Amino acid sequence: MSSKLAEEVVSEIRKDYIMNLLSTGRRADGRDFEEYRKIDVVVNFAKRAEGSALVRLGETQVLVGVKMDIGEPFADTPNQGVMTTNVELVPIASPTFEPGPPNEDAIEIARVVDRGIRESKAIDLEKLCIEEGEKVWIVFIDIHVLNYDGNLIDASALGAMIALKNTIVPGSKFGYEDFPLPVNHYPVAVTVAKVGKTLLVDPCLEEENLAEARLTVTTDENGDIRAMQKGLSGSLTYDEVKKVINMSQRIGKKIREKYILGGD
Repeated sequence: MSSKLAEEVVSEIRKDYIMNLLSTGRRADGRDFEEYRKIDVVVNFAKRAEGSALVRLGETQVLVGVKMDIGEPFADTPNQGVMTTNVELVPIASPTFEPGPPNEDAIEIARVVDRGIRESKAIDLEKLCIEEGEKVWIVFIDIHVLNYDGNLIDASALGAMIALKNTIVPGSKFGYEDFPLPVNHYPVAVTVAKVGKTLLVDPCLEEENLAEARLTVTTDENGDIRAMQKGLSGSLTYDEVKKVINMSQRIGKKIREKYILGGD
């Protein structure tokens, strides 16, 4: 038997094992269907950034850094600062990641993270205006995936909010005063994968590979939905979408209180 064929056989056996476990109400790693993997956070991990956070979600690991610079505002928002989000899938993080421009996966992650922050008005961008129509602060959120074992959206979104909450705007570099980045709201993204008929919070890579549909719901501290992203080709029923929203509100509140606000 060739090594490739052997890998395919092992993969099918593993798939059947996981599906059989789910049918009995269990996950391969022992978690409940609504349970996250262990979350570890290191704040201000990158000392040269204005704010940063290293987030480990199980074996998934991302590093988020925030850099600040001065530039021109957009023409339609002359009195507001600018925010931009970028994701880099580092090749050492997964055999499936390749060097080069951002691929569709990286663009999707960046858009979901950016939308959740932007639509919740997490940052008071008006307070980042220096001279209306001329000079504003630009917030660069850079997300680097260091190890990939599923659910990059939630790990990236959590890292971004923790990094932003701890960012100091370096005014002294430009002749102004330093001040904390004005963060008013704290959105949390919760991703659920549909495997067969089962909804799984925080899917690991094996579960992602078996999923037919994925839904990410980002909510703020009031439980209001600020962003939603449907992934993969499968469908979700109306009742399943309602269930995912409910889970996201409940679980997002716990994550926010423990990992974002818990450092106060």
